[in-house]
Amino acid sequence: MKVLAVDSSSVVAGVAILSEDRLLYEAYHHHRKNHSELLMPLVEDALNSSDLKPDDLDLLAVSGGPGSFTGLRIGISTIKGLAQAIEKPVVSVPTLDALAWNIAGVNGLVCPLMDARREQVYTSLYRREGSECIRLMPYSAIPVVELTEQLAAYRQPIIFLGDGLWAYQALLQEQLKEYAHFAPAHLICQRASAIAWLGRKEALAGNAVHYKELRPFYLRQSQAEQKRLKQAGDRT
Repeated sequence: MKVLAVDSSSVVAGVAILSEDRLLYEAYHHHRKNHSELLMPLVEDALNSSDLKPDDLDLLAVSGGPGSFTGLRIGISTIKGLAQAIEKPVVSVPTLDALAWNIAGVNGLVCPLMDARREQVYTSLYRREGSECIRLMPYSAIPVVELTEQLAAYRQPIIFLGDGLWAYQALLQEQLKEYAHFAPAHLICQRASAIAWLGRKEALAGNAVHYKELRPFYLRQSQAEQKRLKQAGDRT
């Protein structure tokens, strides 16, 4: 199975191609957040570098959310367009699941953090047990202070990763002390290769869908939607 995966859910834009369990290509761009300009050229380079044509692909995978509202729409629109053109199935991978899979080879707790602004994070908590990654908490948009209070109750070492570290690493260290551990720089952000791996896993389990069923997964409303609903409420 040949899988093309894209991730544009955060500050990083990424594309990967997986052939069975072998990674053929991965590009990771974290310079400017101009995903609408970057993503298709990266896809084209991925195919060319792997000596593949679009029709050679068996599956398309995308980071489905949570994440940047604009970034998610760009990634999902890209995959929908490709899937429609080549008539191949798609898989939407939860962004937080893919982040947790960046940490492998160790047993213990893993907590991905995506900066949701206004001192909130998109997050969940996972336990790595051998080749398994078990989610212990629901996907949440939560104040980071409230999250640290919940995590302190575990009294176990926790590996943190995600772009939320850049804003909240000092706070996590202060609140959780010796229990707070942090992923190295090359594993902090989303990797399209993890999206490809989990997408393949879902497809083999029979969970691929038609591109028309693809929808972004939001944990909260965008600022524009919140403003619109507030204005509607003020008029009632």
